[in-house]
Amino acid sequence: MPNPSISQKIIDIQEHLGAVLSVLTDPQINSRNDDPQSCDFMFGNPQEMPLPGYAEALQRRVTPHDKDWFAYKMSEPRSQQIIAESLRRWRGIAYQPEDITMTTGAFAGLAAGLTAVVDPGDEVIFLSPPWFFYETLILGVGGKPVRVKVDAKTFEPDLEAIQSAISDKTRAIIVNSPNNPTGKVYSPQVLADLARLLASAQKRTQRPIYLLSDESYSRIVFDGRAYPSPTAFYPYSFLIYTYGKTLLTPGQRIGYIALPPEMPDRELMRGALLTAQLLVGYAFPNALLQHSLPELEKLSIDIPHLQRKRDRMVKALGEMGYDLHTPEGTFYLMPRSPLEDDLAFTRLLMAHKINCLPGAAFEMPGYFRISLTANDEMIERSLTGFEAALQAVGHRSPVSAAAR
Repeated sequence: MPNPSISQKIIDIQEHLGAVLSVLTDPQINSRNDDPQSCDFMFGNPQEMPLPGYAEALQRRVTPHDKDWFAYKMSEPRSQQIIAESLRRWRGIAYQPEDITMTTGAFAGLAAGLTAVVDPGDEVIFLSPPWFFYETLILGVGGKPVRVKVDAKTFEPDLEAIQSAISDKTRAIIVNSPNNPTGKVYSPQVLADLARLLASAQKRTQRPIYLLSDESYSRIVFDGRAYPSPTAFYPYSFLIYTYGKTLLTPGQRIGYIALPPEMPDRELMRGALLTAQLLVGYAFPNALLQHSLPELEKLSIDIPHLQRKRDRMVKALGEMGYDLHTPEGTFYLMPRSPLEDDLAFTRLLMAHKINCLPGAAFEMPGYFRISLTANDEMIERSLTGFEAALQAVGHRSPVSAAAR
């Protein structure tokens, strides 16, 4: 029987997150990652020391300048100004400082955005394969998750399927580009068509349908691509960003929600987001990170180096016999599992000191995910193990990948 001391909502969400929670809390996996020979491709955690400029920025700001240096912080005006100016330069859109809401990363931004617009029973569409917490966040605000699979060949949103999924109860849609886990950057044409579809649906339902644009990886794109933001095509949008990916500091939580200047009810939405942040647990970034933002905004991991790691692994795994595509952004690869049971194959990789996430965690059974935040030495060390695991299930490679 369920534990009566725990709310039913928590029990339901624990069941939904069963596979992810088991990976997060598995002592065997954690102990393997402590092994110096282990190759940790599981999450987007850094496998090298942080950017030197990052620690220096925090060190410069840790000494208080006044009595309020470490007082309660919300969306500080200086932080809002820095981000609005950055977005104007980057996106060419006149974002206003008062329309920037500071958050503890994209996770809190999504939670606050959903809390602000979703009432119990409202439907929220999310695209599959998803980041594994979207459905949980929707359930957490009392919404009804509506799953829509992307096009299986292109990994672009399936507009016909989205159209079919919209009902009179639809309140929001979550879009993630570049997408985790596929690495797909959604095309301007598809985003423009999506905007027209949502605008038409709004007229029919007589209520706004909000687009929550998870842009966590929007500065991590490859091959000289421009990044088209879904928010540039649709005014009822929340641009949700985190610095944790670009700076590769997921344990230091700072990000924001930006409302586009064309949003019709943005003055009302500012207050709604403020209230939502209080409701989800005072989801404002801490004082030190906001003081350091002028320097943090200018920093980034080495994207060309990340692209070289992508190219190295795509080439090596492809030559071994793995079936995989080349991602356009993010820092993940999604090869097909040579076994139908992707969890069984990731366990086989573990026997070779390689830790990856099974595709089932992202609603992509038959795949597995590799994080390219691994360092170069770890990548090279892993290739023999990837090849041995493939051979163990009956595949044969004519040339040793480690020798290439």
